[in-house]
Amino acid sequence: MKIVSQESMERIRKRLVKLYGDRAPELLERLHMMIGRYGVGINVVPLTERWTEKDTLLITYADIVQCEGERPLVTLKRFLEKRLPGAFRTVHILPFSPWTSDDGFSVVDYRKVDSRYGDWQDIEALSQSFQMMFDLVLNHCSSESPWFQDFVQGIEPYNHYFINADPEEDHSKVVRPRSSPLLTNVLTRDGKQHVWTTFSADQVDLNWQNPNVLFEFIDILFFYISKGMRIIRLDAVAFLWKRANTSCIHLEETHEIVKLFRDLVDMVAPQTILLTETNVPHEENISYFGQRDEAHMVYQFSLPPLLLYSMLRGTCAELRQWATSLPPLEEGTTFLNFTASHDGIGVRPLHGLLPHEDLEWLVEEVEQRHGHVSMRRTEDGSESPYELNITYASALSHAQDPALGRQRFLCSQAVAVSMRGIPALYFNSLIGTENDLQGVQEHGHCRAINRKRWNKQDVEDLITQEDGNASKIFEAIRALLRRRANYPAFHPDALQETLNIGDHVFAFVRIAKDSSQRILCLFNVTAEAQPVLMTTVFAALNWNSETHHKLRNLADGLFIDHEAKNIPLSGYQYCWIATE
Repeated sequence: MKIVSQESMERIRKRLVKLYGDRAPELLERLHMMIGRYGVGINVVPLTERWTEKDTLLITYADIVQCEGERPLVTLKRFLEKRLPGAFRTVHILPFSPWTSDDGFSVVDYRKVDSRYGDWQDIEALSQSFQMMFDLVLNHCSSESPWFQDFVQGIEPYNHYFINADPEEDHSKVVRPRSSPLLTNVLTRDGKQHVWTTFSADQVDLNWQNPNVLFEFIDILFFYISKGMRIIRLDAVAFLWKRANTSCIHLEETHEIVKLFRDLVDMVAPQTILLTETNVPHEENISYFGQRDEAHMVYQFSLPPLLLYSMLRGTCAELRQWATSLPPLEEGTTFLNFTASHDGIGVRPLHGLLPHEDLEWLVEEVEQRHGHVSMRRTEDGSESPYELNITYASALSHAQDPALGRQRFLCSQAVAVSMRGIPALYFNSLIGTENDLQGVQEHGHCRAINRKRWNKQDVEDLITQEDGNASKIFEAIRALLRRRANYPAFHPDALQETLNIGDHVFAFVRIAKDSSQRILCLFNVTAEAQPVLMTTVFAALNWNSETHHKLRNLADGLFIDHEAKNIPLSGYQYCWIATE
C-alpha cells in the first residue's frame, strides 16, 4: 500500500499554497494520486545512515570512454568495474537523455536515454555496481523538445509551459550567467513571441508558475528514483522562478520548490539525496541548505577557484581564511567537494574572497596556459568573467618542470578528497587530461576544452604505461580514494578544524564523530620544501609518548620519526598524519 505521512502532506500543502494560492487543494489531491507511481513510495525502506567515509563520486559523461561496436554505457561500466573498484561509490552520469546542445543540458526528452549511449537497461545494470546520480535539468529544455514544439503550435497544455515576455519591459535587474540575449524571438501559431532564454537560444526557460510544469518534474523525479537514482542534481535551480522587477535568482518561490522536492524525497524515498547546483557567491550558495529543509548537499563552489589561486600563488592565506569561516554544518547536510567538472571553473564564488586585482591575475595565469575566459552580462550592462575554461591539470601545469606540475595537481586533488564533505572527481582529472584545444575548434565553444572523449584502448594504454604522467596521476588518485574509505575521520559528518601554521602549508584536522580518530591533513602549496614543527603535529593529534608510540602518514603508509624536530614537506607534498 502507499505510504503517505499526513505531517509531510501538510507541509507540502502549505508550500503549494505559497506557490499556487487557491489551487493548492486540487494540486494536493493530484499529488496524493501520484504517490506510488513507478513503485516509488511503496514499501519505503527506513534510512539508516545517509552517507559514510566510503562515499566518493565520479563525474562522467555517458560516452567518455568509447569502444567501436559497443554501447558507451556498457563500455563505461566495464572500465569502471575493471579499473576503479573501491575508489568510487557513486557515479554521476551527466545528462544522458536525447539533447541538442551543451553536451546534454538542452534536453529533448527527459524520460528517454539517448540511443547513442544505450538504454535504460544499461543504466540499471550500472546501478547494480555503483550508486547513481542523475541530473534534473529544471530551468530549461531544448527548443527542439516536443514540449516546446507544441508551445509553438499552440497545443494544450504546452502552450503555457514557457514564458512569453514583453521585450519593452525593464529586465535590467535580472542576474545573468551569460552575455547572450535574455529573450529569443520565436514565430508561433499566435504570432511572434519573445521567450525567456537564460542560458542560450536553444535552452528555453520553463514556466514554473504553471503547476503543470511542477507535476511534469515530480513525475520525472519518481521515474528516476525507480531507475536506481540515489542523488538528484537540481541543475541551474537558482534561476527557476521569474517575477517582474526582480533579479529572478534565489527568489522565495525557488526555495519553496527545492523544499517541496525535499519533502517529496524524504517521504517516498528517504535514501535519496537532493543536491543543488548554484554556481554563485558562497553565502548565496549555502542558503540552499535552508533550515535543514532544502538541499541535503550543495557544491563547494568556492573551493575550485580559491584552491587554484592558492596553488599558483604559493600561499594559503585566503584559502585558510575561507575554510576557517565555513559555518558548522547542520546534521543531515554536507558539501560536495570538487575541483573540476564538465563546466569551467566558476569565478563568481570568489566574490568577497579575493580582491579584483587578484582575480585579474588569476585570469591572466589561465590565459597564459591556453585557457579561455567566459563572460556574463552584469546588472549595469557590462561584462565580467563568469568562468575559466581550462582543465585543472593544465591550470596547474609547470612548463619548466612537468613533474612538479603533476605533483601540484595531485596536491590540489588531495585537498578536495580530504575536506569535510563528499569528494567528487571528474573523469578527465583521473588521468590529468590537458586542454583539448582541438575540441574547442571542432565544437565552437570554450567548455569543450575540458570535455574530451576517449577511445577506451587509448585510456587503457595511458594508465598502464610505466612511468607515464597519466598512469602516475591515475594510480595516486585511485590509491588516495581507496585509503580514504578506511578512516572514520573522513566521514562527511566528521569535524574539521582549520589550523594556522603559516601561509605555505594549508592544514586542518579531521576528527571522527565518536572522537576515536584524529587525522592531521597537511598540504604544501609551494614548490619549496616546508618544515612543519613536530610540536604542531603533537598538538593537533593530542599525541603524547605515554599513550602513542608511532606516527604514520596514511597517504603513503610510511611511518614518521616522532623524535625529529619537524616533518620536511617537499614541494606540493600532502600528508595525512595519524597515530598508531
